[in-house]
Amino acid sequence: MIPISVIKNGDGPTILLTGGNHGDEYHGPLALTRFLSTIDPDSITGRVIVVPYMNYPAFTAGARTSPIDSGNLNRVFPGAPTGTVTEKIADYMTRYLLPMADAVLDIHDGGRTLEFMPMASTHVLHDKADEERNRRAAAAFGAPYVTCLVELDMLGMWDCTVEESGTPFVTTEIGGGGTTRPEWMRITNEGVVNMLRHWGAMTGECTPAPSAVLDIPEEGAYVVSTSEGLLEWLVDLGEEITDGQPIARVYSTVLMGSPAEDILATMDGVLAMRHFPGKVKMGDAIAMQATLTPAPSS
Repeated sequence: MIPISVIKNGDGPTILLTGGNHGDEYHGPLALTRFLSTIDPDSITGRVIVVPYMNYPAFTAGARTSPIDSGNLNRVFPGAPTGTVTEKIADYMTRYLLPMADAVLDIHDGGRTLEFMPMASTHVLHDKADEERNRRAAAAFGAPYVTCLVELDMLGMWDCTVEESGTPFVTTEIGGGGTTRPEWMRITNEGVVNMLRHWGAMTGECTPAPSAVLDIPEEGAYVVSTSEGLLEWLVDLGEEITDGQPIARVYSTVLMGSPAEDILATMDGVLAMRHFPGKVKMGDAIAMQATLTPAPSS
């Protein structure tokens, strides 16, 4: 069973709030569970559908994917009614909940293996009017950073399914490491309220703090490990980097005493995402780089 809560009060839009798309990401589940525990229903001006743990089997296992069928929910949309457990969850979200929604917020973080600068995100779309509408909504979330992504492969993603339907959509990447932190939770909790107000489903004025813009290039943004070993970071998340600068080192755990391999930045900018565990394997995404435009002065 997957918990679903609905708050309905008066006339207004229907907003779908989702978390736990990956079961080892906790900012969305915690923020939405907290929201349901503290919200005054009289403040809602429409209908809010809340699914805090979309992939409930993965969430209960504390894993990115389902322990039942190894399914990555965010890679099987639109799903199938006669498919695996994970495909059935995706099918229900696509065929039943999405058509009800006037807008969707899907909360992500880096899970147990990644850590992100806290950002609200949209995607580059063919329909530029929809893209601009989603950009404004992402800014309304009020995260310290906002970005518009070009996904190299969106096949099977909830993001793509929602956006192809024409429904307004915002997602996030807020911290990670398989845990929550007070500042990240403040950002997420406030972001949920900001989005409901922005989309007209909650009383009160949406007044988010300005967000700095992260530009993640379509090519060259990611640094991938070419070896296996222990990872030593030389820069912090959000720190400025320059092309060719060593940002991390990998020490072999097999060839003891061998020189460490320097991991180099491939562009000027900031370290926007980093591999979280202290051990890496060949092919792991170690870092995501971005250029930063500071938030306008308030």
